[in-house]
Amino acid sequence: MAEPTPIPKPESLVDKIYGHHASASSSDSDDDKKKSKHDVVKPKVEDDKPSTHDSVKSKIFRLFGREKPVHKVLGGGKPADVLLWRNKKISASVLGGATVLWVFFELLEYHLITLVCHLLILSLAVFFLWSNASTFINKSPPQIPKVQLSERTVLDLASALRIELNRAFHILRDIASGRDLKTFLGVIAILWILSVVGKWFNFLTLFYITFVLLHTLPVIYEKYDVQIDAFSEKALIEFKKQYAVFDAKVLSKIPKGPLKEKKKD
Repeated sequence: MAEPTPIPKPESLVDKIYGHHASASSSDSDDDKKKSKHDVVKPKVEDDKPSTHDSVKSKIFRLFGREKPVHKVLGGGKPADVLLWRNKKISASVLGGATVLWVFFELLEYHLITLVCHLLILSLAVFFLWSNASTFINKSPPQIPKVQLSERTVLDLASALRIELNRAFHILRDIASGRDLKTFLGVIAILWILSVVGKWFNFLTLFYITFVLLHTLPVIYEKYDVQIDAFSEKALIEFKKQYAVFDAKVLSKIPKGPLKEKKKD
């Protein structure tokens, strides 16, 4: 006699509710695991990005091998602000004052001593008349400021000048001693160019041109540094090629000095 097949019990409402919550919680836990995996991997990718960016950034060619912004290369502070036109009024007034002095001395052919004496005569006459006339016109006399240089300021300026002069003498001594032929030839070329330019302009005009260039070239370089650096890199590569040819054909045939022979020994 065959056994009767068991009839499945109908699911109660409580089992349905618990089963639904169990499936939901299991799916939520799976999603949380996936999210946690992504969260673990993501910071690694983000941490890797700055290192690659820094490595690429370090390979970029910079003019004169600079690694700092132009403002810091110029020393920072107010002088750099003036040269980079951070305050346009101050920079324009400085450049305008230099232009006025150049016009006075170069175009109008004023002499320095004559100009200083005329300015002193005018200022002293104005203050003298104002001080004596103040009693008659019932106005207060002019307040003339007291100008006095402190001993510390003078000593600091003298010390800074002494350090720079000693540094220049040390560099000239190293160049003249014959230790570095490349530096020697570079200095000779620069001095020769200056001697040629000195024939075209007098000292005052040359100083004024240098002053104008200091107020224009840094601003242009700061604005177009990427293009200028790329062009400079190409020019430097070409210069190194030409120098290698010149070294192989000319410099290598020059007899070496005693200092270089001692270094090799």
